Amino acid sequence: MNTQTQTNPQSKKETVPASIVWFEIPADNVERAKKFYGALFGWKIEKFPEAVVDDYWHIDTGGADNSPDGALMKRMYPQQPITNYVLVPSVDEAAAKVEKLGGKIMKPKTEVANMGCFVICRDPENNEFALWEKSENMD
Repeated sequence: MNTQTQTNPQSKKETVPASIVWFEIPADNVERAKKFYGALFGWKIEKFPEAVVDDYWHIDTGGADNSPDGALMKRMYPQQPITNYVLVPSVDEAAAKVEKLGGKIMKPKTEVANMGCFVICRDPENNEFALWEKSENMD
């Protein structure tokens, strides 16, 4: 299985590994979840400055620079799953490919100031995931 996200050879964007770079854990009780994950894994969990939603907390997993950090957030709807963000060179191209392969776009392209943009998707097996494009790759 190819784990690389390929780009058009005529594109100036480099091939980017399709790696998980961020995750979000929804919780009904954020304080309880902070205590649980902090005690279980030793993660440092602090309020995320300038978050666009309330109760959004940065999770420092304490791993090497290339290991993903994540966020803890207030659950937005019943059965909201943990969402993994996968790095791609272009969310527009990857989102089009998701639909071509039978997936669905659940939340359209959304920009995160000075960081990048994302699209929330659902695969044909009803699993949600997100595509993430770093701002330095944005047109």
